[in-house]
Formats: sequence, structure tokens, C-alpha cells
Amino acid sequence: MNALRLSLYGWLMVLPAAALLGLFTHIPVVESFVHSFMSTDKPKRPSRFVGLDNYDTLIADPIFWKALTNNLLYALGSVPLSIAIAMLMALFVNDKLAGRGFLRAAYFTPTILPMIAVANIWIFFFTPDYGLLEQMLKPFGLGGYNILGSNNTALLAVTIVAIWKESGFFMIFYLAALQQISPELKEAAAIEGISRFTFFRRVIFPLLMPTTLFVMVNALINAFRVVDHIFVMTGGGPNNATSVLLFRIYEVGFKYFDFGFASAMTVVLLCVLGVVALGQFFALDRKVHYQ
Repeated sequence: MNALRLSLYGWLMVLPAAALLGLFTHIPVVESFVHSFMSTDKPKRPSRFVGLDNYDTLIADPIFWKALTNNLLYALGSVPLSIAIAMLMALFVNDKLAGRGFLRAAYFTPTILPMIAVANIWIFFFTPDYGLLEQMLKPFGLGGYNILGSNNTALLAVTIVAIWKESGFFMIFYLAALQQISPELKEAAAIEGISRFTFFRRVIFPLLMPTTLFVMVNALINAFRVVDHIFVMTGGGPNNATSVLLFRIYEVGFKYFDFGFASAMTVVLLCVLGVVALGQFFALDRKVHYQ
């Protein structure tokens, strides 16, 4: 009876969170999957089952493949650099140095800013002729280039913005992990005459692997659900150079009102995230768990 009561208490405790998770996550996922096989409801043409037509349209859509390619490049650029910078910042502010609290706050500050505000800040940096970056490059004769208006640099620019904002957030997890490592390991390494780089490579980095896996999965999810600063800074342009999957879904669903096609892209996005996340877990499992 006591076990049943404890089990009931446990389910009642998680029920509010489970209800919200189901209402705002699982139910929309199921509805998106169902709608991906339906046509878009029109005033004089109700929605009907069309099978794989939306997926056929998706495969034939060059903008979808452009958005997918952009998203992969964005993830390849932002995820490793964000993790590396976060780890370096955590190692730096974990040492005993003057102003350590101020540095931690400075590194974390971009994280608490809304992405829309961050986008507007960086627009000021990238504005041709008047932006801060332009003023810094003018003395070297390198000004007059529209970074956000060029196919070659627009995606790089929005990637830099994401790295700047997310690195401080990931730093907090690494800092917490570093503070759980016993200082006796460092003292033993110093007695043995091991260099700081070898100590980091052989001891610290392996012990940080569980945190790295957690951060990597979150960074990858963030890379595929990016839309807000791209919406503000480039609007997916120029010529779809910064259009990513979630922005394309927004554009098709709420600009062109083709909800069936948008649902099909949503299903593809969820499948990509699931496959990549599972791949990360299985690929890094041996390096994370030690026997």
C-alpha cells in the first residue's frame, strides 16, 4: 500500500510538467505528422488526404535543399566553435585570478539578452559605411563591403552572432563540471612534473566528456531551431543564402499558408534532429562512460 501511495505521489508530482510537455510538444508533433499527409485547407476546398504528395513537393523544392545545406553549414560552424570557446572561457575563469567574478558575468551577459536585441546590436556592427566594423576597417582600405548583403558572407555573419551569444551559456556547464574535479588531481600532476597541456588532454578533457555530450546535443538542437536573428538580420536573404529549415517552415506556413508542405518539412526537421542526436549519443558513449 505504501509503495502504491508513493507511486501515486510521484505521478501526481510529474503530472503538471507531463501535461504541459504533451500539450505543447507531443501533440503538435503528432498533428504535424498527420497534416504532412493532408492538403492545405482552403475556403472552397477542404483539407483532404494526399499521401506523399507534400514529400514529393519537398524533394523537388530547390529552396528546401538550399535551406537544409545552409542549416548543416550553420551547425558545422557554430556548434564546434561554441563548445571550444565555452570550454576555454570556463578554464580561464576557473583559475584563481583577480576580477574572476566580473569576467564570469561578462562572458555570461550575452546569454541573458533576447536574440532580437542581439540581432539589432550586430546589425550595427555589420552596417555598410556606418557600422562599427566598417569604421575599424576603413583605415586599412577594407571598407565598403555589405557583409549581410553578400551571398558569400551573410551565413558566416549570422553564425558569428550565434557563437557570440551561446558560448557564455555553455561556459556555465563547463565551469560547474570543472569545479567538481578534485584539486588533488592537479596537485598530483604538478608533483609528477606533467605540463598543463598534458594534464588537460589526459585528465581534464576526458572528465569533461559527459558535459561535452550534453552541451553538444543542446548546441545542435539550437542550431536547427534558429530563426529569430535570421528573421531580423537578413530575412533569409540574400537569395536564400541564410534561409535555414525553421525559417523556411515559417515562411511556407505563415507567409504562403501552405500548412501541409510546412508540416512535411517539420517532420523532416524532427527526423534529422533525432538521427543526429542518437548518433552523437552512440558515437560518444564509450568516451563518456568509464568502467
